[in-house]
Amino acid sequence: MKGYIHSFESFGTKDGPGIRFVIFMQGCPLRCLYCHNPDTWKKDDAQYTLTAQEAFDEIEKVKSFVRGGVTVSGGEPMLQADFVLELFRLCKADNIHTAIDTSGFLLNDKIKELLNYTDLVLLDVKHIDPSKYKDLTAVPLEPTLKFLSFLSEIKKPVWLRYVLVPNFTDDETDLHNWAKHVSQYTNIERVDILPFHQMGIHKWQQMGLNYKLQDVKSPSPEIVKKAEQIFEEYNLPVSK
Repeated sequence: MKGYIHSFESFGTKDGPGIRFVIFMQGCPLRCLYCHNPDTWKKDDAQYTLTAQEAFDEIEKVKSFVRGGVTVSGGEPMLQADFVLELFRLCKADNIHTAIDTSGFLLNDKIKELLNYTDLVLLDVKHIDPSKYKDLTAVPLEPTLKFLSFLSEIKKPVWLRYVLVPNFTDDETDLHNWAKHVSQYTNIERVDILPFHQMGIHKWQQMGLNYKLQDVKSPSPEIVKKAEQIFEEYNLPVSK
């Protein structure tokens, strides 16, 4: 069993609690308009193909200062659930905290088994309106909401992430509806509002892709503050 891997980060500070070793997997079924790593979309474009043990060996090399744990991100890590399951078994045998950053688009028996070895899920619920979600990601919203509901059923700790994109995800009615929906779950430990940026535009250009958000600016501090206030109205644990 080998994993198709895009890259590693040995000092991640935004991908779960503490300082983390982050593995970015290759391959993703979504086509988010604001994706800053479109070079992760196609599985066959992987920079590395490693066994779980070989990936774990990379973690071991920097274990002395990776005090938070290991996060597997993407792309979409659930596309390679067999590999991540094998890796997380190694991590848990060594008492290493595990986290997955996912869109929640996929859920099957293998993923459910993987979640047994996952301490934290970082879940990107990118919009609450089904039509706007599909415009933004090219896939339907319903699987992600079902995934969130399943995480609640098994009482899995979740950090929610919401990318705030002016004129796409900042409508106040949508923000209220998003907050109302997710606030019904008691396993939400944190909500991160991530202001949109164009840091990945050069990759789109290099790949000859049409970047539809090239005229969209980052949200102002006032827009971010308003989103925070709306989420807090529903008693969501907004991180600042």
